[in-house]
Amino acid sequence: MPTASNDNHGRSGRFASRPVPLRGSRETRERFIVLGLRLCASLAVVGLGLIIVFVFREGLPVLFDPATRQEASLHGFFSTPIWQPVSGVPKYGLLPLLLGTLKATLVAMTLATPLSVLAAVYTSEFAPPRAREIIKPAVELLAGVPSVVLGFFALVVLATWLHHALHVGTRLNALNAGVALGLAVIPTVFSVAEDALRAVPNSYREASLALGASRWQTAWNVTLPAAAAGVTAGILLGLARAVGETMIVLMASGNAAMVSGSVFDSVRTLSATIAAEMGEVVVGSPHYATLFFLGGMLFLITFVINTLAGLLVERMRRKLGTA
Repeated sequence: MPTASNDNHGRSGRFASRPVPLRGSRETRERFIVLGLRLCASLAVVGLGLIIVFVFREGLPVLFDPATRQEASLHGFFSTPIWQPVSGVPKYGLLPLLLGTLKATLVAMTLATPLSVLAAVYTSEFAPPRAREIIKPAVELLAGVPSVVLGFFALVVLATWLHHALHVGTRLNALNAGVALGLAVIPTVFSVAEDALRAVPNSYREASLALGASRWQTAWNVTLPAAAAGVTAGILLGLARAVGETMIVLMASGNAAMVSGSVFDSVRTLSATIAAEMGEVVVGSPHYATLFFLGGMLFLITFVINTLAGLLVERMRRKLGTA
């Protein structure tokens, strides 16, 4: 019969046979993991910085090179209503490009903002859990559709349908491009707005319902104002996506640089101009520098919009105490 001391000795022997990881080796592994993560983050930042430096460096001749300034000057950008860089007398008027970008973006946001916000309110406040599990992935799945597919749909199907329904003279116009652009923006606005509404504490809703408000009154007067900063951030992120989108407007807008206030006329945007002309431009020419100058403008616009969106999200976190 084994004694207690033998039993204890057996147990201690079993435990002693297991290798105990060395604390120093584990700390070394963790150091290497942290170093690798830091290296990946640094490479991402450095890569982005190099892209920014390259874009602005190639566009700076518009401001500082005498020959480029003589052909493509800032004064000509805003005084000439014609974009015709390839001609005997090149004309670099930004007005039709800015106006075309503005029209397509306004149509897109006019369509996407109410649909996205109301869908987010329904999904977060009224939809049963089973429906929420279906609606949110289905809407976000739209973000996975390539923009070239949406552009092809707008070119072949949507343009024809709008042409017959509204009896407009031009199939490819700002309205057609804006509607297709709105389809691409909806998932971005919906996802951020729905997350912002779900982040509102339940105590807000319970207090409103306890005071006798209906679920709709609670959603409209309590939850939505509480999440206003996050919802606005989603709208701004959608706006940045609409301003920088290329393939949809390149395929669906008609690509005519026109100064017109009608959404039924063809337009050309800043991003579509860069995509359409960069492949055939002479490197180092004033036209080349001007296209990079447009790219720098787009970067600054989207950077400001994204920064505002980030500040609004941070403000909402502080307001709700979730930071």
